[in-house]
Amino acid sequence: MTEPVRPRSPARAATVVPAPTPPPAAAAPPPKERAREARPFLLDFLPLQGEKETRLARFFARLAEGRLSTTRCPTDGSLLWPPRTACPHCHAETLDWVDLPERGRIYAFSAVLAGAPLGMEADVPFSVGLIDLDGAPLRLFGRIDGVPWDALRIGQEVRVEPYSAPDGRWFYRFRAGP
Repeated sequence: MTEPVRPRSPARAATVVPAPTPPPAAAAPPPKERAREARPFLLDFLPLQGEKETRLARFFARLAEGRLSTTRCPTDGSLLWPPRTACPHCHAETLDWVDLPERGRIYAFSAVLAGAPLGMEADVPFSVGLIDLDGAPLRLFGRIDGVPWDALRIGQEVRVEPYSAPDGRWFYRFRAGP
């Protein structure tokens, strides 16, 4: 048995309410001239390192001296990586700077064969990896130079190598080999 067809209710006309007219906008001031950056800040691999840009400027200054360092909480003894301005455990804000070991061993690694970060496209292929530092309960991530990626081995010894970018900023890498 079929259902009887019910007549449709008459269509109602839609009521259109115009949007209110926004008030006139004040004239925007002309943009300030600024020096053109070599690369967009958000895509830059290296952080800004001066006292004005970061409270961790001492980390980069110590790299420039050839020392990889981090912070340790004197209250609870926590060794913190990356360096911090406050202890995440006890919230102390007065932390000590300590040097880290110069040597470590490869825990894991990979090759960057394409899609390198901005400014490193010409370096492809290169290696990156996780390094267990000798005598410290830390595993750091970083670039590994010194030998081709296919010659690296798990457990291979590497050493920390601070390096200066062309614009004078400092960071660290690891070097495998002799």
